Amino acid sequence: MAPGIEHGKEQAGRPSPAPGRSARLWLTFVDGLAVLGTILIGVLMVIICTDIVARNAMGSSLPLVSELGALLLVMIVCLQLPATVRADRLARTEVFYIPIRESHPKLGAALSCVFNLVGSCVLGAIAWASWSILAKDYSSGEFIGVTGIATLPTFPFRILILVGIAVSSIQFLVQAIAELRTVNWRGPSHVSD
Repeated sequence: MAPGIEHGKEQAGRPSPAPGRSARLWLTFVDGLAVLGTILIGVLMVIICTDIVARNAMGSSLPLVSELGALLLVMIVCLQLPATVRADRLARTEVFYIPIRESHPKLGAALSCVFNLVGSCVLGAIAWASWSILAKDYSSGEFIGVTGIATLPTFPFRILILVGIAVSSIQFLVQAIAELRTVNWRGPSHVSD
């Protein structure tokens, strides 16, 4: 977790200030996306279990299961990514990152800031590309399924995917700013006890 993001965390012996109203709203929004992703995991489980029962009882699969499952998986990942970024749970090489962070906090914060800025730029580019896919799907009336049996438009799924990616990009930027605030370039580079 980036220092200063959560109330009650301490940085260099000082308690961090309570987040302001806009920060609390942002955190609630990020958590809300994660909750929606969790609910969609339950929906996906129900769809898969229902399909298994249908295969055993009727000898055939339900329509839309594979297409809907694929879109739901991508949506779940995208909706839960902002909370993962906020919780600092993304994979990184901790073999050298944690020792650097502990022995040289300023260098560790700078390294984390660069990591977060790169993440923000990469996800911003993905969001930009996703916008054109969303516009194309909406204008062409793209759908999944088999015409005459069961179909669903793809644009609602694409909207949630875009929201998740865009919010993740912004969350990376928030993390980078929080890391920059922890760096006091004039003070000593090693925190003493």
